[in-house]
Amino acid sequence: MKKIIIALAALVPVLAMADHHKEAPAAKKEAAATFRHVVCFKFKEEATPAQIKNIEKEFAALKGKIDTITGLEWGTNVSPEDRAKGFTHCFIVSFKDLAGLKVYAPHEAHQAFVKILKPILDDVFVFDFVAK
Repeated sequence: MKKIIIALAALVPVLAMADHHKEAPAAKKEAAATFRHVVCFKFKEEATPAQIKNIEKEFAALKGKIDTITGLEWGTNVSPEDRAKGFTHCFIVSFKDLAGLKVYAPHEAHQAFVKILKPILDDVFVFDFVAK
């Protein structure tokens, strides 16, 4: 019993110093983790190769226009599994944290890109995740 009391007494100062209003450790870790924004495109049948090439160029150029982007990779589907459901292009945009991702969507450069994309876009798939 005496050992339990001593152990509890040792915890009291630690608990007293704890700030219960701070974010949970998991929330802090997520806020500081690298965020990935995955975007896959399926283009309309009438989209020309020149229009699609322009989309590739303009999407890649976003890295130089939006400073919260820390990385941008992209490619076209080469899977032999035939499960792409018509999606041909995948872009992976990286951000230092959630704040960087939140700057991206409403950014004027991104909005300008969306305007040139929409007329030839049949479908889009978007998936955001925290890199582990």
